[in-house]
Amino acid sequence: MIIATAGHVDHGKTLLIKSLTGVDTDRLPEEKKRNLTIDLGFAYLPMEGAETIGFIDVPGHERFIRNMLCGVAGIDFVLFVVAADDGPMPQTEEHLAILDLLGVTRGAVALTKIDRVEEKRAVEVAEQIDVLFASTSLEGIPMFPVSAMTGDGIDGLKAHLLETATALPPRASAGNFRLAIDRSFDVVGAGLVVTGTVFSGEITAGDGARVLGADMDVRVRGIHAQNAKAEAGRAGQRCALNLAGIGLNKDLIARGDWLISGAPPAPAHKIDVRLRVLKSEARALAHWTPVHVHLGASETTGRVAVLGQNNIEPGGTGLAQLVLDHPIGVAHGDGLIIRDQSAQRTVGGGRVIDVYPPARGRARPERLAFLAAMEETDEGTALLQLLDVSPNGLRLDRFAAVRNLTDADMEALQELVPMKKVPMESGSLGFSDARWAGMCDAVLDGLAAFHRKSPDMVGPGENRILTGTGIRLPPEAAVAISAELVREGIILKEGMGVRLPSHQPSLQGADATNWKKIKPLLEDGGLRPPVVTEIAQAIGGEPRKVETLMVRAGRHGLVVRIAKNRFYPPGKLRDLADIAEKVAADADDHKITAAAFRDASNIGRNLAIEVLEFFNKVKFTRRVGDGHEIIRPAVDVFRS
Repeated sequence: MIIATAGHVDHGKTLLIKSLTGVDTDRLPEEKKRNLTIDLGFAYLPMEGAETIGFIDVPGHERFIRNMLCGVAGIDFVLFVVAADDGPMPQTEEHLAILDLLGVTRGAVALTKIDRVEEKRAVEVAEQIDVLFASTSLEGIPMFPVSAMTGDGIDGLKAHLLETATALPPRASAGNFRLAIDRSFDVVGAGLVVTGTVFSGEITAGDGARVLGADMDVRVRGIHAQNAKAEAGRAGQRCALNLAGIGLNKDLIARGDWLISGAPPAPAHKIDVRLRVLKSEARALAHWTPVHVHLGASETTGRVAVLGQNNIEPGGTGLAQLVLDHPIGVAHGDGLIIRDQSAQRTVGGGRVIDVYPPARGRARPERLAFLAAMEETDEGTALLQLLDVSPNGLRLDRFAAVRNLTDADMEALQELVPMKKVPMESGSLGFSDARWAGMCDAVLDGLAAFHRKSPDMVGPGENRILTGTGIRLPPEAAVAISAELVREGIILKEGMGVRLPSHQPSLQGADATNWKKIKPLLEDGGLRPPVVTEIAQAIGGEPRKVETLMVRAGRHGLVVRIAKNRFYPPGKLRDLADIAEKVAADADDHKITAAAFRDASNIGRNLAIEVLEFFNKVKFTRRVGDGHEIIRPAVDVFRS
């Protein structure tokens, strides 16, 4: 369990922790000199038979509120400190507002310095605290009158903390590892160490990770979790990680960076959030208000773009987009706090919804519907609703990244949620069954219109079947729709085009006569058919006219043009594709080289290169280094 203190300056937070743990958390010389907590301090309370409790001592002075905000990010429990002589003070109220905005629900109040006041005063302050905490997330938490000087009440408070920690279930280690870095320093003999609170996931010694802000890959050499050497660190722990990496040094890492695993979003300049404005604000939060944004251990400036309304009234909530001056690491569900332009006052706070806003139209109804679906806490429900409101498909890789889902998490989720999935060069698109059916119907209507307009042609290429339908999707989606309709026999593939079964294009007149002469030449050529000039010579025609005829024959699905001077019968192309699949299967790296394909097909190096380049063009293969890898089965691309 991680506990953070909260409360006004000089109310005894540091001394209280020392009474509970024996550790003085003021470590900086300036803190010792001024007897004032400036930066975060850390202490630990070992527990017999349970995990050590970690304490984060936060500064209470208003000038160091940014450090306080860093300290309360990702905590399990707050120890709220109020001095019995002073009672609630301005920072008492601001700290409470911050914790309420972040949704902290577990905690206890330590009513300190009871040795300095009469019992009547202590009762009076306790009543003031009850009133102050009413209608907040911390309403009703227990209160413990204590004196760190005399020791009165300390044992009772400690017993309560131990009992709470014992009863608190371990935080789920789901998702990719995320640690909010709050310190980095060098240790003699060990190297660079970063510390922070683990927000999610788990990491073990020897694992690779990434420093998001520095955009640098590192390796975890060693781990201390809750102040003890450990093999692993997990969600809900304070961890110190010894890192190794090429060129790594502490100057590259700053408070606010994230140490992560998996594939999270890149640091974001724009974040869609749900904000709540404090009731104490004198005026509504207007569109384009400049603010300071605090999330995790990070802080930056930016502006609030209010979505779907003109402003957010005091005490109200609303959707907004934070347009940041500097990018920060972020994921769905992260809590954040906004303060005014001068960083003197807390204005409100909220939760992150999405980090992939569109380039324009951030407040359009369809975007607001998307955000409403993304707000769902249950991953399956969110995914199902997002598929329904995403007419152009849902980027599944982005959904997984922003929701911090591992590959295994996403695979399990996709098995539960019905959808059509289209692989892309980067990530994949998901479609609801209803949307997919609608697109298939649109394709059939589009093909019928194409045939009416061009009765002498087979039909469009499979990557163009959405043209004229009003549906704008990447070619991969069009190809996937076409492949499914072909497999089901609803449309037919002719060469590199597709048609309705009822449509029968054919060559007429002289074209038909000449084709009867050309067809056997192509068939007899096997896997190395004659080029246009050779065909023209064989039939006694002009190369230009023969080329024109071959282009028309291609429109009828009789041949496929793979290069300026080279046409293949569809069946021969399929034979070459089958050879390519066998070459890939036999290769250790499952890649096709020009040399291996040349030897297997016996068509010569230059033609082998032409064929492989054509395979890349029609998305049967793609170039990877010096070779090619298969991305779709030959049966889905070529007609036998």
